[in-house]
Parts: sequence; structure tokens; C-alpha cells
Amino acid sequence: MLSSSMVNVKTSHHPIISYRPIRPSDLEVLEKLHGDLFPIRYESEFFQNVVNGRDIVSWGAVDCNRPNGQSDELIGFVTARTIRAKESEVEDLIRFDPSMPDQTLVYILTLGVLEPYRKLGIASSLIREVIKYASSIPTCQAVYLHVISYNNPAIYLYQKMSFQCVRRLHSFYLINGQHYDAYLFIYYVNRGRSPCSPIEILTLLVTYAKSGFKSMTAKLWKHEERKTSKWPKSKESGCLLPTTQNKRTHN
Repeated sequence: MLSSSMVNVKTSHHPIISYRPIRPSDLEVLEKLHGDLFPIRYESEFFQNVVNGRDIVSWGAVDCNRPNGQSDELIGFVTARTIRAKESEVEDLIRFDPSMPDQTLVYILTLGVLEPYRKLGIASSLIREVIKYASSIPTCQAVYLHVISYNNPAIYLYQKMSFQCVRRLHSFYLINGQHYDAYLFIYYVNRGRSPCSPIEILTLLVTYAKSGFKSMTAKLWKHEERKTSKWPKSKESGCLLPTTQNKRTHN
């Protein structure tokens, strides 16, 4: 169980934050933190995988200046998993390199900081640990995650850290019988990039504008030749990027 001093940092001395991997001795505190911070309940197997490093990497934040022997208890955490890019839901957002057929991604599973310790840069530091880890994997192309649509502080945090919000997923979460949308954020590493770079998007825009101008000129010429009184309706349309959304419902 968490002690009262763990959640009353505002009345204590100044915190000294350090970061370390999550370990088996953190199991009880980690479960309590997830239960307090998230509306979604996680299976006990998830926590066992986290503390034992089974297919999940993790980092914990601790306040080294806490009294009563509690200076090594978690006050923040982040968990993540490495997955193959071809097996992910963001496959179409990655430009595949033929020389690297086994490209991977790092997916952030959970991130949380106790309320009294927020606005101290802890969440940003934990995210940077994930980015550093992903960058150390030669095959990794990006870090990505989901944020529930009403979590404005998290949305602001990821935008501030240069994550790109690439999609809104309708009814992604199902919590207590209520559906909620989610935003998909991505951060490219190791020269990873989207299928359309800014230069390519600009080129497509210019090309599309030119083709539209030519089409309009041709129609005007045709209009003058036939001396018709009505302008013909255009059936052409253009789309620069895929607009398909991955609709999923999560329990």
C-alpha cells in the first residue's frame, strides 16, 4: 500500500528525482499507481510482465529525498513494447526501407505520474528515456501511442515534445459502457519518416494545382467553342494522404 507521505509531497522538502528500471520489488506500488491513475483495469499478468521485463521495457521515477525509507518507491513510470512495423496499426504511416525488412516500432503502453509530482518535468523525462531506447535500436523507425480524446494535458505534452498527431480514432476506448475517441501520436527516430515528407506533400500540392489549372483552361476553351450556357460539373477529386482510420473498440 502507498503511504500518506507518498502523496503529500507539497508539505515535504524538495524532491530529488532519479530514474531507474522497474523491478520485481515495485509490483505492489506499480499496481496501486495504475489503479489510482487510469480508468482502465489491467490484468495481473501485465504487471508481472512489466516488473520481470517480459517483452516490456519500463522506467520508473523515484524521489530520493523522501523520508521514512520510501525514497526508492515509484512516483512515476512508463512502460513500452517493441513490435514489428508490419504487424502494427501504423504500418501505412511508415516509409519502409527495402534494405531493412524487419523494421520495428516502440509502442508506449502506459505513462503516469502521481499528481503532487506533476509539472516537474518527470513525464517528459520518462518519454525521453523511451525515445532514447527506441533510437538505440537500429531497426526502430518510430515511437507511437494512443491518448484518450479528453486528456488535454497529455495531448499538450506530446505536442510539446514534437510528437505528430496523425489520426483520430472513433470509439477506440470502451470504459464503463461509454465509448471514447483516441488520438494517435507518432515520433519518428533513426531517419524514420512518414510515406509523404513535407517536400513531397508540397510537390503534390503544386502538381495538383497545376493539373487543376490545366483542366480549368481546357474546360474554358471547350466552353467557348460550344458556347454553352452552363458550366460542366467536374467529377475529378484529389487526395494527398490516406484518410482511412483504424476503428477499434477496446475494453
